[in-house]
Amino acid sequence: MAVPVGGAVFLNILQAPSEETLDFLSNANDAVSFTGLPEPDDILGWSKLQERVERYALPESDRLVERLSPAIAGFSIGGVPVLDVRPRHWNQEKKVAIYMHDGGFMLYSAASTLGRAALFADDTALRVISVDYTLAPLSTFDEITDQVVTVVQTISNQGYKLEDILMLGDGSGCGLAVAAILKIRNLGLGLPAAAVLISPYIDLSSADDSDYTRHPAISSSLNESFVSETNILKGFGRRWRTHSVPVYADFFKGFPATLIQGSTQGPWLNDFFRLYHVLDIAGVRVRLDLYEGMPHGFQFRTPDAPESQRARRKWREFARFRPTTGGGRHELQNKRHRGKREISRAAKKKP
Repeated sequence: MAVPVGGAVFLNILQAPSEETLDFLSNANDAVSFTGLPEPDDILGWSKLQERVERYALPESDRLVERLSPAIAGFSIGGVPVLDVRPRHWNQEKKVAIYMHDGGFMLYSAASTLGRAALFADDTALRVISVDYTLAPLSTFDEITDQVVTVVQTISNQGYKLEDILMLGDGSGCGLAVAAILKIRNLGLGLPAAAVLISPYIDLSSADDSDYTRHPAISSSLNESFVSETNILKGFGRRWRTHSVPVYADFFKGFPATLIQGSTQGPWLNDFFRLYHVLDIAGVRVRLDLYEGMPHGFQFRTPDAPESQRARRKWREFARFRPTTGGGRHELQNKRHRGKREISRAAKKKP
């Protein structure tokens, strides 16, 4: 049952969690233990942590990619590495989504989150360009957002208009999406068609005033991982003052229609409300879609659960923005193949 809380805020309440969700919550075991954060200048320490996270995340991503069977290509756009994901039922040739993955700007990659890009592509029939941005500490927040802007500008020069582009963010990738949209706007280039922000956390510069509440059904190991990762990300933001806080930007100058989706159980719930509030006050068409008691990233972790199917249906419906008119096919590099395993193996060799 979806209950309107006020304005365009919807709280999805189920009589009881589905069997799929309960099974995931009780049996999930996060093999990654965030026991310590390397110093900002400890490049080797960061490299080892990033490699460990990649080894853990790749198998789960590979399973979802194998199931969905998209066409995948890896190349560079404007000098920025990307993975190009075209769904099996691709029929939206005049539209494209630009995806920024989760990981607090310091973990994961386009390869280890490829399953998430593939799921959104399959649900929406959109081509998804996943930006494999340079991770911290080798890059700052501003440099990473510049990479995203470069990708958007380059494909805009290759046939797509901004009105054809949807910006997709997941977790910290939402902060990148918001900051990139603002940079594009401030450059006088216009605005993308829409933004889909899944479980956004966009303020790592200071401690959030909401702590992660332990879900009674979640396994202890997964609970500890969520709590530990949340504390590390907050600490990282406090130590790296270079991170922008796009939630405090001027949205009155324009921002695209936005869907914010997440769980009431997530560790960054206040970020959802902050962003919704500033967009709503600025007159932006925005919807906040919340799911009671679900784990962070549930749409990707349990894609077949009824709760996830409902959430996925919402983003599919939202993504049906109107394309611009005009002839011609958009020409990005067309190096399609189904080399899922090759991409994963290559990612494991990344330093």
